[in-house]
Amino acid sequence: MQKTREKRKVLLIVDVQRDFFTHGALPVPHAHEIVPVINQLMKEFPYVVAAQDWHPAHHHSFASAHPGKKPFEQIQLYYGMQTLWPDHCVQGSRGAEFHPELDQNHIHFILRKGYRIQSDSYSAFFENDRTPTGLENLLLPKEDIALFICGLARDYCVEYTYQDALSLGYDAQVIEQACRGIN
Repeated sequence: MQKTREKRKVLLIVDVQRDFFTHGALPVPHAHEIVPVINQLMKEFPYVVAAQDWHPAHHHSFASAHPGKKPFEQIQLYYGMQTLWPDHCVQGSRGAEFHPELDQNHIHFILRKGYRIQSDSYSAFFENDRTPTGLENLLLPKEDIALFICGLARDYCVEYTYQDALSLGYDAQVIEQACRGIN
């Protein structure tokens, strides 16, 4: 009889950064409620990865990079329709930092995404033009991983990450109590 191997539990925290909280550039309602939940969750996982939006100034997803355009309008970019956002999570800025109450001592790896000026990145697995971020290579072999996803915003970066995880063949689920969405 063949013994089945137990899957490695991985917690993937998506974009728990200052700019997505009250007084940030792109606040998510009730985002502050998830930080204590995530801190508790991290203690239960042997491996924790945190994805971090890391945009250069003048990123093509920023409305400010398109004269006459306003935040939340949409434009066509080379990879498809793009929502224009307020400038947020600019590399090295205070807004790009993780929330100060997030216990980073439990984070094993930080994956930065959206750092290419021409392409946004909602998913932690792929930039919006489908360029891999490298997360898939970090989480190999995927059949041995049980991936649990949480963070901000539930209806954008968390959802895109979850859908990509499923399409790549991961055993993945979203921890709803550790997410908040824009809508």
